[in-house]
Parts: sequence; C-alpha cells; structure tokens
Amino acid sequence: MNTCRFLRILFLGDIVGAPGRRVVGKFLELFKDNFDLIIANAENTAHGFGLTQKNLDELKSFGISVFSGGNHTFDRKEIFNFIDNEPYVLRPANYPPSTPGRGYTVIEVKGYKIGIINILGRVFMEPLESPFLVADNLVETLKNDSDFIILDIHAEATAEKMALANYLDGRVAAIVGSHTHVQTADERLLPNGTGYITDMGCCAAYNSVIGMALPGVLNRMVKQLPSKFEIAEGVAQMCGVEITIDTSSKTCTAVKRVRFNEANLDEDTAYYLNYFKQS
Repeated sequence: MNTCRFLRILFLGDIVGAPGRRVVGKFLELFKDNFDLIIANAENTAHGFGLTQKNLDELKSFGISVFSGGNHTFDRKEIFNFIDNEPYVLRPANYPPSTPGRGYTVIEVKGYKIGIINILGRVFMEPLESPFLVADNLVETLKNDSDFIILDIHAEATAEKMALANYLDGRVAAIVGSHTHVQTADERLLPNGTGYITDMGCCAAYNSVIGMALPGVLNRMVKQLPSKFEIAEGVAQMCGVEITIDTSSKTCTAVKRVRFNEANLDEDTAYYLNYFKQS
C-alpha cells in the first residue's frame, strides 16, 4: 500500500564538465537523502560534450537515478556501447525510431511509477519530428503505465518550451526546460496544474559563458574566427528545480528553483540545512 503523501523530486539542469560534476557531488553528498528521486540532464558531462560510462558511473554514485539528454547526446561515440543497456539514460524521443537508446522511461519510487520523457525542440535546432506530436503520443502511451509524468524539453526557444507546456498542461505533472544553461525565474503552476520552468539552468563554472571558458567563446563571437570551446574552470554553481507532487491528488503542488554556489558554500549549505529541516 502506498502511504507517501508527497514526492520530492530534484531535477538538475545541464551538468557541464568536471566543475559541474564536482558541485553536484558536493550538494548531493549533503542533501540527497531529502529527495525521493534525483534526475539530471547529462548531455554535457564529458568535458562539455556528451556522456561517457565513467561520467555516468560517477553521477550514479552521487545518487542520480535518471539522465536526460539533448542535441549533444551522441557527441561521444562511446555512448553507443552502453545506451541501449541503460534503461534510465534518455536521448530525445523525437529522434528517428531506429536511433539507439530510448526517449522515455518509467521508474518506481516509493510504490509510485513516474514516467520521464525527453524531447528536443526544433526552433534553431535539428529538424526532428514535431515535439508536440511525439510528446502527445508518449503521454497517451504512459498515462496507463505511470502515476505521474515529467518531461524535459531540451530547446533553444523559450516560446517553443512555453507552447509545449501549455499544450500539455493538466496532462503531465511537470515540464522543465533545459539547453540554454541559464536559469529562468518563471517557475510556476500552469492553469491546469502542471508545474513548469522555462530553463533549469546548468551546473558549471560560474564565471563562464554557459560553462565554457571566455577566450574561445570571445574569439569566435567577437572576431568570428573558428575556435574550440573549452570548459571553464574555477568556482562552480549548481542549478535545478525541486518538484513536489501530491500523490493523493496526483498533481504538482510546487516548483522551486535550486541554486548552490561554491563561492557561497557556507551560506548556501546553511540555507539548505535550514530549508530541509523546516520542510
């Protein structure tokens, strides 16, 4: 018999390279036991591009259970060696059916089945199948096999994310955005009860351009010259959202931004110690 009234889920934004993995590890070492499920976008964990088995194993050791992807999912060819054998490692569901991996999964948490969908936007992105059509079909597929559904829309355009969220409002528990690496301040419950945020942000070096070192970025953007992007080093910040689901009404009751910065380690640690104590 299910007796858990609320499920608390942490969904982390794009983890970028070693600094991102490091700050996530620090936070979860302290606070992972406060969450019933931890999910993360992991398409940038391998030096900013893709995912390796070593990175995956490290993130699992932190307590992360499910991993979503995006346009960089297949940047590391090593992923073809393990993605089909990892039921909780996702790539966007709107890739062609023959693409390795899977675009959704179902995981059981405290007796409840949570469906998780990964979708790639099309505006300024790869011309994949319509995220609206694919999400529509998958929600219909999962509604009989899961108690709640959470969707990660990995997209460039905020309008596309908002449109998909409103299209699915009331049919899924929560929709979170990833890809732009900048946490937005629009977390809310939509009119029909779906929790939403346009972008969760990223877990990466704080003094950077979306996790990348300044020299390469500026050389390309200012001088318009070919330049390799390298991971920025230094103090890192973790960004994500906490999603609370009422298991009795099967609705999302809250979406809250989470930020944890190594530069304010003592203050941020004290804040979350008090936060979890009170909640």
